[in-house]
Amino acid sequence: MLAFETISRRRVLSAGAGLLGLDLSKALAAESGGLKAGFRADSVIFVFLFGGPSQLETFDMKPDAPEKIRGPFKPIQSRTSGLRICEHLPHLAAMSDRYSILRTMTHSYNDHSGAGHYLQTGKRWHVPIGGGFAPTPRDWPSMGSAIDMMDSRRAGGPVSPGRYFVVPNSLGRLQEAGQYRRPGEHAGWIGRAHNPITTTVDKKDLADNPYWRDCSDRELTFQIDGLAPGEGMASDRLSGRVSVLDQIDRSRRAFDDRPSSDLNRFREKAMALMTSGSIREALDVRRENERVRDRYGRHLLGQSCLTARRLVEAGARYVTVHYDCVDGYSWDSHTHSKDVHYHLLPTFDQAISALLVDLEDRGMLKRTLVVAIGEMGRTPQANAQWGRGHWSTLFPALIAGAGTRRGEVFGQSDKDAAHPISMPVSPEDLAATIYHAMGYDPETRLTDHLGREVTLVDGGRVVGELFG
Repeated sequence: MLAFETISRRRVLSAGAGLLGLDLSKALAAESGGLKAGFRADSVIFVFLFGGPSQLETFDMKPDAPEKIRGPFKPIQSRTSGLRICEHLPHLAAMSDRYSILRTMTHSYNDHSGAGHYLQTGKRWHVPIGGGFAPTPRDWPSMGSAIDMMDSRRAGGPVSPGRYFVVPNSLGRLQEAGQYRRPGEHAGWIGRAHNPITTTVDKKDLADNPYWRDCSDRELTFQIDGLAPGEGMASDRLSGRVSVLDQIDRSRRAFDDRPSSDLNRFREKAMALMTSGSIREALDVRRENERVRDRYGRHLLGQSCLTARRLVEAGARYVTVHYDCVDGYSWDSHTHSKDVHYHLLPTFDQAISALLVDLEDRGMLKRTLVVAIGEMGRTPQANAQWGRGHWSTLFPALIAGAGTRRGEVFGQSDKDAAHPISMPVSPEDLAATIYHAMGYDPETRLTDHLGREVTLVDGGRVVGELFG
C-alpha cells in the first residue's frame, strides 16, 4: 500500500515530531484533505506538443537577429505588449489578451522521451539520455496520475471514474508503426490504478497523418484503449466485457508490474466508466454542435481539444491532449520548416484559439487551467531549409485560465532565443505551479515503491507571477 501524507515538509519541521504520530485519517483532516486555501482550478487541459516546437517560429521571434537565426517567418501584431508572434498564428495573435506566454522554460534533458517524462511529471527521468525511450514501472507518476491518487485519498476511497484522460492516443501510438511508446503520461510506481483512461483514434496507414487532414466521424471514435472497434461504451454491451478489460490490462503490463490489487482497482474503474452516461457522451464528439466542431477544425488536434473540453465539462480533472510526431518528425523539425508552416502552426492556431474561446464562452476558463507546451525548443541556428535541432535550454509555454494573468509575457530570452536571461522556469517549477493551482501542496510527501520518503515535486517553485 502506497503511503501518502499531505502535510508539507515545512509544516512537519515546524510542528515537531509529535505530528509524525498522526494516523493518515487525522493527517488528512488536519490538512483539509490536502487542499491548500485559495486553489483556483477544478481541471487541467495539458496540450503536449511532442517533438519540440521552435521558440523562434512561435512566441519568441527575433526579427532583428542574423538571418541564419531569425528564421523564415515574420512576426505580426498581437494584443499583448512585447509579444512577437508568428504570422502563421493569426487567431492566437488576435486573442492574445486571453492567455499569457511564459518564454523561459528550460532544462538540460535534451532528449525526447526523457524530456517528455520530465514535462509531464516534474521529475527528471531515471533513464539517462540514450538509455531508452519506453515507459518503465519505475517512472515518476504523471501529474494527472498523482492528482487522481490524491483525490482518491482525500475522498477516503476511489473517486468517480474518468478523472484522468489521455486523448486521442497514448503518446507514440501513432508514431510510425507504434513501436515508440513514450514515458510521462503513466502512473509509474504509484500503481496502475491511477493510470489514465486512454482513448484510441487510428490512422489509415503508415503514411497517414490525421493531425494534418480532416477526419471523418467514422474515424473519430475516441474508443477506450482495449475495446474492440464498434463495441462502443453502451451499458447494454457489458456482457463479456471482462475479456475486454483483460486486453486493457495486457496493454499496461509492458511497463507496469504493480500488484494485483492495483489491477483490480483499474478494472473496477474501467467497468464503472463504461456505464457512466456523462463520460460516454463526452467521448462521442459527434454529439457536439457542428459549428463548434468546425471552429476547432476537423483535424485530429482540433477534435481532440474539443473532446478535452467535453470531458472537463463532464467532470474530468486532468486531460492530456497529445499532438504526436506521427511521421517521426513533425514538431521535431530537423530537416526543414515546411510542415511547421503548412500543417503544425495552422492546426495548433485553430485548435487552441477555439478551445480558449469555447471555455470562456461556457464560463469554464476561470476554473480550467490550460497549458500548451512542448518538451523542448529548437536550436537558434538553422540549416539551409530552416530545420533546427534539439534545444532544451529555452522553449515557451502558453498558459491560460484558472486565475492566471491574461495578455502578458513572462521571462526574457537572450538576443538569439538561446537562453533565459530572466525568470527561468524548470519542469519542477511548472509541476509545482500546476499542483498549486489544483489545490495540492507540491511538497506533499509520499512513500515510494522502495519504501523511501519522497516529495511530490523536489525543489520546484510555484510560479506565483503567473497568477492575478
